[in-house]
Amino acid sequence: MAISRNRLYAILILSCIAGCVWLFLNSSNHLVNNTNEITVCMIKHITNIPCPSCGATRSVLSILQGEYLEALYWNPLGFILILIAVTIPIWITFDCATKKNSLVQFYNKAETILRQKKIAIPALFLVLANWFWNIYKGL
Repeated sequence: MAISRNRLYAILILSCIAGCVWLFLNSSNHLVNNTNEITVCMIKHITNIPCPSCGATRSVLSILQGEYLEALYWNPLGFILILIAVTIPIWITFDCATKKNSLVQFYNKAETILRQKKIAIPALFLVLANWFWNIYKGL
């Protein structure tokens, strides 16, 4: 079942706002402890093992400071996150201004493609590889 336009746009807009607030708080060092380690990951907090997305905030902050190799080190997912954070508000604005549903159509098509085993398995492999990378570097 496809998601409705209004529901998708609301989720995406709220996610972008939450992400911007999160980045602001972290760039202001409000949520960073004395060892410069972000402590909100429940998986890492409970198991002391980083999750696949650990380091993504530091990665995005590094990208915003022009430190691309450092961002890649922290977590390659940061590049995807920043692309999404920039693209989604522009795309939603375009769709609302032109009264089109191009983002909804793209989302539904992407979801269908990502459910295919020939795409899902390599994507899962990349997430697992990133997770092992995070564990290896002791994030």
